[in-house]
Amino acid sequence: MSDAITRVVTSGTFSLDGGTWDVDNNIWVVGDDKDVVVFDAAHTADPIIEAVDGRNVVAVVCTHGHNDHITVAPQLSEQLDAPILLHPADEMLWRMTHPDKDFRTVEDNQVIRAGGIELHAIHTPGHSPGSVCWYAPDLGAVFSGDTLFQGGPGATGRSFSDFPTILDSIKEKLGKLPHDTVVYTGHGDTTRYGDEIVNYDEWVARGH
Repeated sequence: MSDAITRVVTSGTFSLDGGTWDVDNNIWVVGDDKDVVVFDAAHTADPIIEAVDGRNVVAVVCTHGHNDHITVAPQLSEQLDAPILLHPADEMLWRMTHPDKDFRTVEDNQVIRAGGIELHAIHTPGHSPGSVCWYAPDLGAVFSGDTLFQGGPGATGRSFSDFPTILDSIKEKLGKLPHDTVVYTGHGDTTRYGDEIVNYDEWVARGH
């Protein structure tokens, strides 16, 4: 793994549609020895703050609005003096967890920088309406949230999700990336885009 990327794993629960599931989440801290971006704010703040290690946090970026990815976003924002970024299409999910907290909106193709690393927002709806993957050309990496995993697309069997939409996002939006792009996922192991998209027809046939 690149020295520019630090992985933190925290454990907690994901809740939606009246169900609750135990989950382990990946948080990615990306940047250099001075400036970083934090991708997702899952479950517990202290391990994330420890990984930041006193560096300036440009933003706490939420790849989407499910509660397990935004749990401690307001706490991190306050303690690290950093804005929260989220696509506005996921505001209804955000409000389920943080009804009285605000965030800054992300637009498709928006670029942020941390330690000289450019991070490009790619709006990839499907898992949720406001899911965003972030591409770092200099690192040959994309931070996919729950849009793409080792093994295929993120889940679409719950409210505000849609399987044909996530298929289109993965094929058309992420398909513009080099196939050797490393995919840093919201849960589980990393993969490469090309290793997953070869299974596209199987996903279509599977239907979910």
